[in-house]
Amino acid sequence: MNSNQKTASRQGPFPLLSEKNVNMKKEILAGITTFLTMAYIIAVNPSTLAAAGMDAGALVTATCLAAALGCFIMGFVANLPFALASGMGLNAFFAYTVVLKGGVPWETALTAVFVEGIIFIFLTLFKVREAVVNSIPLNMKHGVTAGIGIFIAFIGLKGCGLVIANEATFVSMGHLSPTVIFAFVGLFVIGVMDKKNMKGSILAGIAVSSIMAWIYAVLNPEMAAKLGIYLPTGIFKFESIAPIAGKVDFGFFSHPKDIGNFFVIVCTFLFVDFFDTVGTLVGVCSKANMLDENGNVPNVGRALLADSLATTIGALLGVSTVTTYVESSTGVLAGGKTGYTAITVGILFLMAMFFSPIFIAIPACATAPALIYVGYLMISSLREVDLHNVTEGLPAFITVISMALTYSIGDGLTIGILSYVLINLIYNIFAKPDEREKVSWVMIILGILFLIKLLFL
Repeated sequence: MNSNQKTASRQGPFPLLSEKNVNMKKEILAGITTFLTMAYIIAVNPSTLAAAGMDAGALVTATCLAAALGCFIMGFVANLPFALASGMGLNAFFAYTVVLKGGVPWETALTAVFVEGIIFIFLTLFKVREAVVNSIPLNMKHGVTAGIGIFIAFIGLKGCGLVIANEATFVSMGHLSPTVIFAFVGLFVIGVMDKKNMKGSILAGIAVSSIMAWIYAVLNPEMAAKLGIYLPTGIFKFESIAPIAGKVDFGFFSHPKDIGNFFVIVCTFLFVDFFDTVGTLVGVCSKANMLDENGNVPNVGRALLADSLATTIGALLGVSTVTTYVESSTGVLAGGKTGYTAITVGILFLMAMFFSPIFIAIPACATAPALIYVGYLMISSLREVDLHNVTEGLPAFITVISMALTYSIGDGLTIGILSYVLINLIYNIFAKPDEREKVSWVMIILGILFLIKLLFL
């Protein structure tokens, strides 16, 4: 953490305003880069939540508005370059598990998200979440960074079609389709520009891949549609959020048998959101050299408060859990260092409410090169992990592979921390007193909670 950040963290509710010597051009470019890598949520979130019976048009506006407000809070209050939006995975759980499979009305599901946000606000104010973040050992933090790198590279490879599902082997290589070619041309552009120290390499890669994909859609619209590539359907469009806003419903309290089910839903949202956010903050800050001398995330309490407030506000607007996005790493590695990056993302989300057809048309194969390249950059954190110390290196390794293979930052961190606690406690039983590894009580408590989660939730 630099001296400006240390000073800013001590000055009032909006430390961003005390930032000096900010390279605004770089911050704005970083914000644009982050936005373009996560703009897919403008299309994906409405299509996912609409399956639960919610109004798709209203969801586009609510998704953008909730993301913008979350980014503004993160930028002004925490002064960190992290963007927020409705979380992937959490929206699928909301729609397909809670509503469609569980038969819970979407209004009640929104209420569960709202309650989760309120609980997180209190946990943050009492510094419970901050204590968890700071208790994670430094080797584990570097492992989280590398794990996120593999995870987001996997998302990119899957998005362009190079990695596909396989019933026998779980995953396998796809065909050399146009989307794979577009993605790797973009990746080539990023790599060459970065090698030559040219600015805006990630943004350029996304732009080149998008243009190639759209040209292909003009030349072969039928095949492009099968590959998930579409031309913008227009320029301007705006939908009211009235059909979904303010629809939280506590009527289920009049039916005692529903309270237990509601509690399980809230707990699930809590676990996934909590550790997705923790993993993202730790991993991205570690890669960006933003951890302080003790290996802690700067302004972590404020960052977690921003995340909690965004979730609560998002539920009132009509969307599922809002969380800090791992795609923020693209902007951080493009030069974003302060809250101005997050604010830039927020402004672009507000603009997207009116220009959504353009942003929705950015295909997955165009964001893939950015995710793959950032994954490559983040995996370098493995160099900082003490792999020769089994009690430190093995849990870090388990964390790395679990994030990718479970397709979840939260689950990977859960398995990693549980393995860290078990390995170290078992080692301490047989080790000499002066050779025992110190394990914090916070980590032990987390290990117990994670074990309960895996066994019963």
